[in-house]
Amino acid sequence: MSEMITSVTSTEPDKALSARPGSRIRVEEIARRLSIGRQTVYVMLDRGIVPAIRLGQRWLITRCAYEEWERRCGTCNRSVADVDFRPTQR
Repeated sequence: MSEMITSVTSTEPDKALSARPGSRIRVEEIARRLSIGRQTVYVMLDRGIVPAIRLGQRWLITRCAYEEWERRCGTCNRSVADVDFRPTQR
């Protein structure tokens, strides 16, 4: 039992948080991890580039879904600078 508690209370905050099921990641952390601005993250969320659910004016981004996206396509295949962030026609 103490081994499980030790692994969750790790000194590395990202690993400790991702160990909790249902934990969320904030837009500010995504911006920091991708070296982009917050507004760019919101554009990526709005376009469906980053996996998330929108509830009213609020975005829910699970840490698990984000980290899976980041491993598969977020930073390895193309740069965020390659994405076209111009406004789309609705």
